Amino acid sequence: MIITVTLNAAMDKSLSVPSLRLGRRHRTVERRTLAGGKGVNIARMLKTLGQPVIATGLAGGQTGMQIVEQLTEASILTDFVRIREESRTNTALLDPTTGEETEINEQGPSVDPAELELFREKLFYLARGAAIVVFAGSLPANVQADYYATLVRELNKLGVTTVVDTDGEALRLAVRAEPHVVSPNALEAEELVGHEFNDDDDRANAVREIAALGPREAVMTTPDGCWGRILVDGAPALYRATIAPREPVAAVGSGDAFLAGYVAARYCGSAAPECLRFGVACGAESTGRLGAGLIDARAVDRLLAEVQVSEVALPAKVG
Repeated sequence: MIITVTLNAAMDKSLSVPSLRLGRRHRTVERRTLAGGKGVNIARMLKTLGQPVIATGLAGGQTGMQIVEQLTEASILTDFVRIREESRTNTALLDPTTGEETEINEQGPSVDPAELELFREKLFYLARGAAIVVFAGSLPANVQADYYATLVRELNKLGVTTVVDTDGEALRLAVRAEPHVVSPNALEAEELVGHEFNDDDDRANAVREIAALGPREAVMTTPDGCWGRILVDGAPALYRATIAPREPVAAVGSGDAFLAGYVAARYCGSAAPECLRFGVACGAESTGRLGAGLIDARAVDRLLAEVQVSEVALPAKVG
């Protein structure tokens, strides 16, 4: 069983708005509203890929009810803790004439200590039957930045594979807790290691730097694929996975799709480089759809042959 954790769940509204200009009135040509938050998106795609998954986290108010109801209607198992304050709503604006995307994400509810303790108890109950736990997305505003790190340390003691996809201080502290996998995008990785990437040597060194901070494996997603410092037969290796550029409908959520594919392949026991291949195919397939967390499993299979995966030499250490 795979568990996805979404502590800042949302209803995600995606709007296609041609020739978007601030201060003007517009009409949408397409809209889609989905239960969201990174962990929810990942759970939806794991279900699409045929993997056993339970979505858990925090959900509050009428919005929280909508989130749980929509997942249930999609036959996704859920076990959320209901909280007093209202879950958030996020809006993504896509201008199809330029391809530009604008995301407006609400901060989310405050969570009291009793609600967090209820969630912790639920998570460790569910983890008894889990192989992988994925912590994905932001933390609610008043939750301490080390919350993911604390849970990762405890789950590691139980022998559960832990995967983290977050950003900022929560990511910085989580990597030190030694999760099995962290999966930032390039901007998140730059913030984590403290410098910008100018070329492929910088990107290759970045995943090695991230792995040196604590996680066993570090995978950095990029618009054309990913870089991964992964373990092959117990030894560290650096891999690059790429796919030819394609005309996207929307890129929002492509990182979630990558991680869903990567986790699905890992759960099935695929070799580490093939997990990267499957993740990149899922990420690429998702960009053809308006709304995060949507893929077509058959289309993913067709894209696998287009993903190039190669081992690259570890560059000389910087500094």
